[in-house]
Amino acid sequence: MEKKKCPQCKNLILKTSPTCLYCGRPNKFITKEYVNKKWNKNNNKNVFDHIFVNKFFVFILLLISTTVIVLLI
Repeated sequence: MEKKKCPQCKNLILKTSPTCLYCGRPNKFITKEYVNKKWNKNNNKNVFDHIFVNKFFVFILLLISTTVIVLLI
């Protein structure tokens, strides 16, 4: 891991760390886009909703088809 000196307190910190561990100075500007890219929270929610809706429709179709088959027999 590459390290660099913090401009404020001159201690060594990782280049990938968002803030200095010693003084708390931000190493990077943390934005909503940075957090979503880092943790992928926004995309996981959309994928979960999409899967849940698809399963719900499959369940309803299966329920309707079984009732139609039972009524015809």
